[in-house]
Amino acid sequence: MSYVQKIKSDPRLKAFALYLLMPKNQARPRWWVQQFMNPFYHKKGTNAVFCRKSRLDVLPFNPFTIGSGSVVEDYAVVNNGMGAVHIGDNTFVGLFDVVIGPVTIGNNVIIAQHVVISGLNHGYENVLVPIKDQPCTTAEIVIEDDCWIGANAVITAGVRIGKHSVVAAGSVVTKDVPPFSVVGGNPARILKEYNPDVAKWERFQKVDKGQLV
Repeated sequence: MSYVQKIKSDPRLKAFALYLLMPKNQARPRWWVQQFMNPFYHKKGTNAVFCRKSRLDVLPFNPFTIGSGSVVEDYAVVNNGMGAVHIGDNTFVGLFDVVIGPVTIGNNVIIAQHVVISGLNHGYENVLVPIKDQPCTTAEIVIEDDCWIGANAVITAGVRIGKHSVVAAGSVVTKDVPPFSVVGGNPARILKEYNPDVAKWERFQKVDKGQLV
């Protein structure tokens, strides 16, 4: 058994390790973790930029990578405490965005302002226990290459957004989005799809219970 597995399997060792990595009841890692551990554990591509007021709540026990030329704007929060976060090349994470792993974001993705992308859900089933004390579940969010996520959108756990798709501002995405489509609303529905036969974006008309319509 590795040291990491041993720590994870022992509640007391796990609690002590978490205390060393971050203050109690906080998601932000301690200063020494940010300065001396994260640079060795996490991969930052050439010319990737973390703006001065961005908040990287990333810890060494889960992966975090960001590709070349990508930007995390001021007041954005990236958190890998519950799952890995991977951001591709030339991707923009806008002002006040929240990205909570497990999340994989592709290349050339635009994420506008005040977007929430969270692969985490809180348990609530036991009414005798406060929700904050119940186990959390995770499901990876995948945003494929060349997508545009509009301002104030929410992407829920387990969703995949296909290549070159657009999520309209203010949308709540609860189901997978096909590639080359435009979705909007709460819950989000397909508004347009690209038709390669005529090289045009067309209004979506198909009705199918098995799809996000």
